[in-house]
Amino acid sequence: MPVHSIATNDITSPGDYVTRFIENIEQSHFTAAMDMVSDDCEYDNVPITKVFGKEAMIQILSDFLAAATKVEWLIHHQVSNGDMEHGVVMNERTDRFEMDGRWIELDIAGLFVVSNGKIALWRDYFDRESFTKALATK
Repeated sequence: MPVHSIATNDITSPGDYVTRFIENIEQSHFTAAMDMVSDDCEYDNVPITKVFGKEAMIQILSDFLAAATKVEWLIHHQVSNGDMEHGVVMNERTDRFEMDGRWIELDIAGLFVVSNGKIALWRDYFDRESFTKALATK
């Protein structure tokens, strides 16, 4: 039985909204996750690149996520403030990607701004050198 994307219309806090966004990505519901971001969203993958707009975000993420057979984003700590009109969420995560039969792990500090019921800013901080080494290790 297929796993369906998780609805968002019952969410009233920015922290729960970001958690649902992450759950949709983990469960390969990429379209549902992208429906949760604003059309003019800023996506800042700090050590690599920054893009503006949902379409640019889809271009950057879709190929990378498609290369992974499994995705797990483990939230260790998360704090949020505000509401669905303007809220801020910060989390500490380990993003895990199964690629070529092995797991690549990346420690992340994430920042999300929710504005008017959508993610308007998503910024992830991580060590680029550690990520590059993990990708290169066979």
